[in-house]
Amino acid sequence: MRRSMRDSGLSLAFLAIFVITLIGQSIAGLAYTNEELAQHGRPPLGYAEFITSSDFLVDVAENWQSEFLQFFLFILATIWFIQRGSPESKKPGDEGVGSDADQLVGEHAQTDSPRWAKVAGFRRWIYSNSLLLTMGTIFLLSWLAQSLAGHIVANEENAMHALPPESWGEYVLSPEFWNRTLQNWQSEFLAVGAMVAFSIYLRQRGSSESKPVGTPHHVSSVESE
Repeated sequence: MRRSMRDSGLSLAFLAIFVITLIGQSIAGLAYTNEELAQHGRPPLGYAEFITSSDFLVDVAENWQSEFLQFFLFILATIWFIQRGSPESKKPGDEGVGSDADQLVGEHAQTDSPRWAKVAGFRRWIYSNSLLLTMGTIFLLSWLAQSLAGHIVANEENAMHALPPESWGEYVLSPEFWNRTLQNWQSEFLAVGAMVAFSIYLRQRGSSESKPVGTPHHVSSVESE
């Protein structure tokens, strides 16, 4: 049990941080929402009512979709683009999906390779792109959830101001929706780009996201191995 937890320490640590911050967001969000309701002379919400509300869902889904879009595009970009000297990049000349021998698939698979890496056809294609497909699917589902919940919230606000309701399509094309969406997207892309560029020249001893401290700036971690 202890060895299993040690071997999965990175995943478990971030799972714990995620749960703690999600709970914290729900508590702070409930307090903020009830403050606004009190200012308008409306009764407060209970915790269960708040975490199942469109207001809470839209905030959660909005963040999730931007994060998974970030990873989807980064995974896709690192297939074809390189950044010399960055540990986030393959070395120059390795652009593309690689050969079957490089990827250990088909006849080049090892004894303990995943089963779908050993087969041919559609199953191998699915497994070969499973990370990108999963990230893309979660992004699309999160974006859909954000748009649906945001549509409900927007119409609730319209009703409070005696404005006519708008359709889902109108909401998705509205400046409000894209203002919220693009605020998240631009910050995610900035963070990824900064990580790629900073890691060329800066180091963090002991981190897998950094090159060894003495590695020359123009050499990636892959080239130094």
